[in-house]
Amino acid sequence: MSGQEAPLDRIRRRRLRIGRAVPLVLLAAGLVTALATGWHRALSLESLVARRAELDAFVNAHFAAALLAYVGLYIAAVALSVPGAVWLTIAGGVLFGWLVGGLAAALGATVGATVIFVVVRHALHDFVQRRLGPRLAAIVRGFQADAFSYLLFLRLVPVFPFFLVNVAPALAGVRLLTFVAATAIGILPATLAFAVFGAGLDSVLSGQQAAFQACLAAGRDDCRLQFEIAAALTPQLFAALCALGLAALVPVFLKRRRRPSAPTS
Repeated sequence: MSGQEAPLDRIRRRRLRIGRAVPLVLLAAGLVTALATGWHRALSLESLVARRAELDAFVNAHFAAALLAYVGLYIAAVALSVPGAVWLTIAGGVLFGWLVGGLAAALGATVGATVIFVVVRHALHDFVQRRLGPRLAAIVRGFQADAFSYLLFLRLVPVFPFFLVNVAPALAGVRLLTFVAATAIGILPATLAFAVFGAGLDSVLSGQQAAFQACLAAGRDDCRLQFEIAAALTPQLFAALCALGLAALVPVFLKRRRRPSAPTS
């Protein structure tokens, strides 16, 4: 009997592994589709300006529906790891105002990040954990012990790729609640800052909109707005976010200082 059960167990385990991989494959397929069809190029300042009138009309006529659609689009963009989410944040400030747009962007980013975190952890965590060497396993345990502080630091300091900070904690076995809390808190300052920037962008856009629309009317496909994202991420904002990130590591530092040293023989 046991000899008959072993092949069945292997089949069940194989099916379980395949079932766990399906959501990850679907996300990857969604990303490939978005890039292949050029959907990601719609997440740009040029797309916002080109459709500004109809977007404003829709927001004014159907504010709640527009806000839900915006959050849903943000969730999809982050879950698929499509480039351009920062433009969505700026667009939220332009269309909804800095507070509503910023909070909506933070909600969409948190939910989207949680989707990819859960999918990656479900599909790959056990596989990765089985292949960790002793040194890497010790590093992972140290990360898990202070996961909230480390994640808060990674979210606050705007130099770490958002996608990587979604995936690495999933592979390290960070708890879902810890991930969600650190993500929601950590992305809020920068998200609100970009939304504030977007809310004040009308004067910049109006100065270039006529020339941009004339370029589009001429049928050209190289129409661009003269704008750099560096104008939003000022040195002052970058320094403030880095300071907040370092402050998030203070509990880890204090914990290490209080830990009794090993007795010497």
